[in-house]
Amino acid sequence: MSVLECAILNVRPGQESAFETAMRTARPLIAATPGFDGIELRRCLEVPSRYLLHVRWRALKDHTIGFRQSERYERWRALLHHFYDPFPVVEHYSAPVTIL
Repeated sequence: MSVLECAILNVRPGQESAFETAMRTARPLIAATPGFDGIELRRCLEVPSRYLLHVRWRALKDHTIGFRQSERYERWRALLHHFYDPFPVVEHYSAPVTIL
């Protein structure tokens, strides 16, 4: 099964550059997790302090247990969570639905 983790990250205005630097620092922490298949961060065109985060996992438990319950997540949280206002909602999506 393929899982897509999605979150809209609202970064405190004026902190965008620092956030992007912190995200580059944090990337190896999540990438080291078994089941991690990739990460993408996109900046919103209409609201420059808003980002869309997509993380691909092989299985839901790779994120919820493998990463979130690891020491690497504690470091990730220390690097990134203070940038968010409000704190993001994280959702997980299944493999694409075939539409014809």
